[in-house]
Amino acid sequence: MTDNTPTNATPSPQRPAPAKKKEKRPGVFQRIGKYLKDTRSEIKKVVWPSKSQIVNNTAVVIACIVVVGAFIGGLDFVFTRGLALLLSLL
Repeated sequence: MTDNTPTNATPSPQRPAPAKKKEKRPGVFQRIGKYLKDTRSEIKKVVWPSKSQIVNNTAVVIACIVVVGAFIGGLDFVFTRGLALLLSLL
């Protein structure tokens, strides 16, 4: 067992914790201004597509829409006729 006898040690003096300085937040308008400034600098970094790329990509999107629309329309037509045929048999 351990000996739990009191010793004559003096406690170390407690130093007060250094006071934390509260950081002052910038005002609302300063934050909005910083946001707009940062946004503008990021927009300048964007590599914008050329006019020919825009026209080409637009044509591809429109063609895909037409193909998918025709496919869905065809399925709708087939299912409508099939359902009508099944109902006529009853």
